[in-house]
Amino acid sequence: GSPRRLLLISNSTLHGGGYLGHCQQHIQNFLGQKVKRVLFIPYALHDRDAYARTAREKFESLGYGLDSIHESCDPVEAIRKSEAIFIGGGNTFRLLKALYDNSLIHEIRKRVLEDGIPYMGSSAGTNVATVSINTTNDMPIVYPPSLQALGLVPFNINPHYLDPDIKSTHMGETREERIRQYHEEPNTPPVLGLREGTMLLVEGDKATLQGVAGARLFLRGKKPTEHDPGTDFSFLLTDSNPLNP
Repeated sequence: GSPRRLLLISNSTLHGGGYLGHCQQHIQNFLGQKVKRVLFIPYALHDRDAYARTAREKFESLGYGLDSIHESCDPVEAIRKSEAIFIGGGNTFRLLKALYDNSLIHEIRKRVLEDGIPYMGSSAGTNVATVSINTTNDMPIVYPPSLQALGLVPFNINPHYLDPDIKSTHMGETREERIRQYHEEPNTPPVLGLREGTMLLVEGDKATLQGVAGARLFLRGKKPTEHDPGTDFSFLLTDSNPLNP
């Protein structure tokens, strides 16, 4: 089995709460007492200093030290020495480009998939943990060398998943329609639509939905299905997914 441990969060701020407030207990349960310091990757936002201050304040309040990778003169070495990694939200294209520019894709994969250090992502940080960023909601404001991401799990996620508003007169595609368009392309993996306040906990070969809202699962050639918190999604972790024709 894989030693990977992932906490993939849909959103960092839930309406009415503060930064990571809705999932702070999940974070503490996930990181436990062995982890003393977390390496933060703020590449998804332009103002990395301000972003690191926000994250540091939160993690210190939970009892963890936080180092931001943008303050390191050697980002690769920072990954190699890290006890845990947290990649925050923002623009997914900007984030992935910076991961490629700093030669971090292979290093993060090795630390998480081989060494088993905890990986946390929220929003864009969750997007890049998957096969690709094809199902992000973000605008391509910069051009990464590839849309292939870290591949810590063999499927894609759509964070901040939004259900259609039946009262809306907006005529643009719904999120569901856009994911269906993605699945019209051949050999596209499953997409898990994570609503606000929801997260996926991956421990080795087990994946469990957690949080306050459900998720919607999209499989190529199938009708989407609804799933409540507590759902076992371990079957999505097998590359030869029988539900994905």
